[in-house]
Parts: sequence; C-alpha cells; structure tokens
Amino acid sequence: MPSRRELANAIRALSMDAIQKAKSGHPGAPMGMADIAEVLWNDFLQHNPANPNWPNRDRFVLSNGHGSMLLYSLLHLSGYDLPISEIKNFRQLHARTPGHPEYGYAPGVETTTGPLGQGIANAVGMAIAERTLAGQFNRPGHTIIDHHTYVFLGDGCMMEGISHEACSLAGTLQLGKLIALYDDNGISIDGEVEGWFTDNTPMRFRSYGWHVLENVDGHDAEAVRKAIAEAQTVTDRPSLICCKTIIGWGSPNKQGKEVCHGSPLGDAEIALTRETIGWPHPAFEVPAEIYAGWDAKAKGGKREKEWNERFAAYRSAYPELAAELSRRLNGALPADWPQKAAAFIEGINAKAEKVATRKASQICLNGFGPLLPELIGGSADLAGSNLTLWSGCKGIQEEAGGNYVYYGVREFGMAAIANGIALHGGFIPYTATFLIFSEYARNALRMAALMRQQSIYVFTHDSIGLGEDGPTHQPIEQAATLRLIPNMSVWRPCDGLETAVAWKVALERKTGPTSLLLSRQNLPHQPRNAEQIANIARGGYTLLDCGCAKPDAILIATGSEVELAVAAARELTEKGKKIRVVSMPSTDLFDRQDEGYRQSVLPDSVQARVVVEAGVTGGWHRYAGCKGKVVGLDRFGESAPAEELFKYFGFTAENVVKTVEEIL
Repeated sequence: MPSRRELANAIRALSMDAIQKAKSGHPGAPMGMADIAEVLWNDFLQHNPANPNWPNRDRFVLSNGHGSMLLYSLLHLSGYDLPISEIKNFRQLHARTPGHPEYGYAPGVETTTGPLGQGIANAVGMAIAERTLAGQFNRPGHTIIDHHTYVFLGDGCMMEGISHEACSLAGTLQLGKLIALYDDNGISIDGEVEGWFTDNTPMRFRSYGWHVLENVDGHDAEAVRKAIAEAQTVTDRPSLICCKTIIGWGSPNKQGKEVCHGSPLGDAEIALTRETIGWPHPAFEVPAEIYAGWDAKAKGGKREKEWNERFAAYRSAYPELAAELSRRLNGALPADWPQKAAAFIEGINAKAEKVATRKASQICLNGFGPLLPELIGGSADLAGSNLTLWSGCKGIQEEAGGNYVYYGVREFGMAAIANGIALHGGFIPYTATFLIFSEYARNALRMAALMRQQSIYVFTHDSIGLGEDGPTHQPIEQAATLRLIPNMSVWRPCDGLETAVAWKVALERKTGPTSLLLSRQNLPHQPRNAEQIANIARGGYTLLDCGCAKPDAILIATGSEVELAVAAARELTEKGKKIRVVSMPSTDLFDRQDEGYRQSVLPDSVQARVVVEAGVTGGWHRYAGCKGKVVGLDRFGESAPAEELFKYFGFTAENVVKTVEEIL
C-alpha cells in the first residue's frame, strides 16, 4: 500500500506536469496543499465518484480556485469521469479542465471559483442549505440530509472583503457542519504577505464565533487528520483549521517563494522536484498501486447504497415528504404550479390595483410562497423597504427549517451565499437590496449568470423615483449594466400585473438568474386584453395601439415611465397622431423572440420612435433607431421629492410629446 506522502505526491506530479504542458497555471497551491487534500479526501470526504450528484455527498469547495490542478488531480485520481487526457488538456479550448474550476465542466466541481473569497461564501450557502433542508425534512429516526461542507482557502480569500461578510454570518448562524482549511503559507503574487496582511486570523475567526485550530502542520498527515476529526465533533460552530504550509512544497529551488505561485516550474526544476520527492515516473504516469490507493468508487458506492436504504425506509414512513424532497432535489416545480400560478395572475389583473411594484412583489411572494416551499429569501438589512418578508416567512436563525435569512448589510456576501444555496439544490433563493447596491454584489451576480444558477434578485428603489435620499442612492446606470451581463434576465415591470408575470417567469427559469427592478412609488394598473397579458412573458408587447398597421410613432417604455408614455400617447392622439405604446419590461426576453413577433411590435417601417426610461440612454438606441430619440438620464440625480425630480429631469408627458413632435 502506498504511503500517504506517495499518494499526495501524485497530486504534485500531475499538477506540475499539466501546468508545464499548458505553459501556464498555478503550481504553488496544489503542491503546498497536497498533503491536506490527501487526508481530507481519503479519510473524511463522503462522496461517490460514480454519482457526482448523490444528494447527501459532502460538498468540497476550492475557494482558492487558481489552484485548480489540485481539484482536477483529486477528481481524476479518486475515480471521477475525468480521464488523464483531460489532465493533459489543462487550460486548452473546450477542455473539461479550464484554468479555474468551472461548474458544469468536470464532474465533482461543485462551484466555479477563482474570484477570491467567493468560494468560501458559496460554501456558507451550501452549509445553510444543508442545515435548512435537514430541518425541513429529517424526522426522528430518519436522518436523510446529513453532510459536511469543506472548503480550502488561501491568503487571498482571507484578504477579500467578501470573506469577512460571509464568515461573520456563518459564525452567527452557528453552521457546525462547515469546515474551512486555511492554506497559511504567507505568500501571494507580490511576495511575502507580511508587508500587507498582518491580521491575526485565528483571533478574527474566534470573534466571529468560529471554532479555530491554530498552527496545524499542513505537511503532517496525522496532525491534519486529528484537526479535521476534532472539527467534526464541534457541531455548534463552524471550524477553521489554520494549516501552516510551504507553497510549492517539493520544489528545491522555488518552494516557499512567490515565483511558484502563478508560473510553471520549468522542465529543469520539475526534474529536480521529481528527485526531491522521490517520484521517478514519467510525466502524466501514475502507477497502478497509486490509483488503487486513491480509488474512492467502492467506498463511495457503499456509502450511497447505505443512504439509499435509509431513504427507502424514510419513503415508507413518510411517503409525502420523500416525494416532496425528491421533487425539490430534482429542481421540478409542483405538478399543480401552472394552474395555480395562472389563477393568481388572473386575480392580480382583476384587482387592478395602483401599487408600487416593490409592494406588488410582496403580494406575489404571498401568492407564490405557499405554492413553493423551496423558496428561501433574504434581504441585506432592508426587508422593510424591499418588502421581501411574506406571511409564511420563518427566519432560519430561529428555526432550523425556516425559509428566510437575515443577511445584514452584506450585499456581496449575500449574493454569493445565495449562489451556494442554489448550487446545493433543494431551494430557489431570492435576495434583496436597493438597485444602487447591486454594485456591491456585482461579481456574485455575474457568477450566478456564468454558472447558470437560478437566483432571483429583488432590486427595489429602481430610479430617481426614490427621491430625497439623493444621487448616492438613485440608480442611473445600474439597469443598463445589469442588462449587459450575459445570461442575466432583467425585468423592470410597470405595474402589479407585469410584476406577477416577472416573478412567474423567474421562478420557472432554471438556466440562470433574474433581476427584478422595482419601484418605490405607486404605479397605476394598465388595462390589457388576454393576448396582451400572454405577451408580457415575451418581454415586450404592444400595450396601447392606434388601430392601424403603421403608426406615426412608437413610444417604448419600462417601469414607472410606461405611465408617462401612455399619457403622452393619448395627448398626441388628441392632436391627430397615430401612436403605439410598447411596454418592454425585459429586453433580453424580447430579443429572444422570433423576428416575426418582434416586427409585429416594432416594425422596421416605423422609424419615428422614442424610448423613455429614467436611466442612462446607452443601450436603448438600438430600439430607437437612427431617427429615434431616447428620453433618459445621462447624469447623476439630485436630492428632492420624486415628483419634483421627474419634472426637473424631463420625465413628463409634456416632454415626451415634445420629443415625439420633434422627430415627426
């Protein structure tokens, strides 16, 4: 049987060889953390390489994702469907082994990491999901959801502000099944971190309420084993294991130095490293006995089989709960969802309320929430303004099986944690803050879109309409920049009905995140016929028409500005003009419609077009065309009551009429 060190050296060899072949990559972290990884994966990690989606597997997150060859080596060696050809293809086009771990490429990669600090935040979300799902479904004598979340992280993750946000909340929530292993090697890209990172990290985490083990020798397998075993016994706090390591361990001339952080070792140094660590095998060659020492398929299959037997007993005792858990883990909506969702939307239309769309969103949560127990919400300390609490909300801080997270003022952490909840499975997370503070969460939003995760963002106070808080809080460019994120679906509804449709579409969208941009101020209900209601889900539709195939002009608007467009159209109609009003709550959905439909709404034959939105004009000119105009706002706002601001900045029916007349 190979020694632990020999097993760990397989990681080192594969990592340095793959990085050298690719002529780029980060060998330092895989070589430095190989001993820690060997202990965790061979002695503790509950997983089944033959079924990477086993629901009760432990989750493993490599937060310091630049060390991706560590993860790829582990997956390959332990028996996942990641052959040596993919290790050789590291960092090449269409490889399953991209430069940073990417969710959906290689089996066993639980999340996309690389933007430092987000992996630990994702792990916090996974731990929240595990505990909450267990609280909702486990029953006495039937522990079905019961697994750990392990995360590796380095100095860079520790420096990033998001790690403070997420780890602070994790301590408050007492996430006892979250275990983080810190690669404390004292080196980052610029060299020894003592020049810019002198935090007392153990003290910091203790202040968060974590269980901390200090000065664990990361190259002593027994010390690492004892530390992880101790961490598992602490169930009322997350654990941080601070592992002292040497970056690039085994490289005689480069270990312990920043030079091995982000560059290949070089052929000569690799040859010396092979001699130093006692690895005489050629590049990419792993002896059969080493593979046998790593192979986790038999052990993983046995664990899953035992779990399946427990689940069968659970199904016998609690058939309805078992069926519901299976549905949620499979990501399916309830069988009666289409009928009940449609009935709710019909009721919203019949009610025809004048309501702020943030309030309409809360009404939707009260309507859809009872239908979807998988909803888990939260707000960045703005629940009373975002209106994300609904009648069935129960805080997970007070109740293990709750469905609401009080995130505190942690926008970035909140969004990244929600990504982890979505990745875990069993939930549809929604989070909330003011639209302006989407900027704080931006990279986590991008990661949700990149990973194609269903996360719903409630962004309220969507324009200068929030009023007196002034330009620091008034979003100007945020709607436009959210629309620029690939695979981010963005809705800016004009009334309660469009808000309800937006929520329904977001809840049904399984291929990416959705942003709902909602007003603070009340907006009137717009009357529609059945065809118009159906067309809301197409992203853009004719709301008010002139009864002819070719209008004199088309007004296009979103959100609170639809009301202005309708008022302007009526005034222009009284002047003898033929005007069409198009409501376009979701440009990305409209753009995905077939050309015939898009032409029926915005025919090329009508060049006189005016777009109205209280935000930057960039992005709207493709709808206005060369001869059209955009009534927008390409400067920051002012502090004043909303009605004064709209008038001051030209968001009035009078100004829209004037703009149309200028181009006719």
